[in-house]
Amino acid sequence: MKAALVGTDGTLLHEARRATDRKRGAEAVIESILAFAADLRAHGEEHLGESAVAAGVAVPGIVDSAKGIAVYAANLGWRDVPLRALLSERLGAIPVALGHDVRTGGLAEGRIGAGRGTDRFLFVPLGTGIAGAIGIAGAIEAGAHGDAGEIGHIVVRPDGPDCSCGQRGCLETLASAAAVTRAWAAASGDPGADAADCAKAVESGGPAAIEVWRNAVDALAAGLVTALTLLDPGTLIIGGGLAEAGETLFTPLRAAVEERITFQKLPHIVPAALGDTAGCLGAGLLAWDLLATEVSA
Repeated sequence: MKAALVGTDGTLLHEARRATDRKRGAEAVIESILAFAADLRAHGEEHLGESAVAAGVAVPGIVDSAKGIAVYAANLGWRDVPLRALLSERLGAIPVALGHDVRTGGLAEGRIGAGRGTDRFLFVPLGTGIAGAIGIAGAIEAGAHGDAGEIGHIVVRPDGPDCSCGQRGCLETLASAAAVTRAWAAASGDPGADAADCAKAVESGGPAAIEVWRNAVDALAAGLVTALTLLDPGTLIIGGGLAEAGETLFTPLRAAVEERITFQKLPHIVPAALGDTAGCLGAGLLAWDLLATEVSA
């Protein structure tokens, strides 16, 4: 878990981290979040001279932000957790905003990170899976049912690997950090090898690594061009573990996207700027947005 005290302008005032400790079960994870938030609030009172006036929390899985419910998070064992109500009660009834982790990270990247000053952007983190956040005029488009931006489930290879969503050849089965790890472990014969090892082998000129990397970049470019065709963003922000490869990823990716576009406008393709602090900074922005909404109402 990553948490922060965040000022009105998105300034990071204090940051802290704790283990989620999922092995203890869903209820223990919820309690650890509530306790972490309470400790963070106490830190602000003691060291900054004032208490937090609102809270924001970003979680993985399916989120109903309007109702404040974490609907489903497989890796946490959650179903219909009323997280907003639980946090508000623990924190003395202050307002609480709840958001999806990727969309919340995208909010921060758009406002104070790599997309600052951009009216339309798409944020795509490449991690265990692939998701996306659609930025429009300083806000993130959640969609009619809260599922907008799920670019990882665009089918780019119809005869490709099975995906947990029930389709075959989804983008995240081919171009996520987890997908590159699986492919490189198989190609190298080293079950402990991961995507970072593959990137290093690419930089050293290893032909097997170059082939694995090329396949992933080609799949990623195909998925991104579909997204560009639908959304026409001015900036495409790539984050997550795979983006840590730097130009080993971005140079061939920019070329592969440019090669595929026809009438579409080529966006700026840039690395994310906030790293793994994006989620907690975005949660802080959600909290400030909630306060602004309540004041205007």
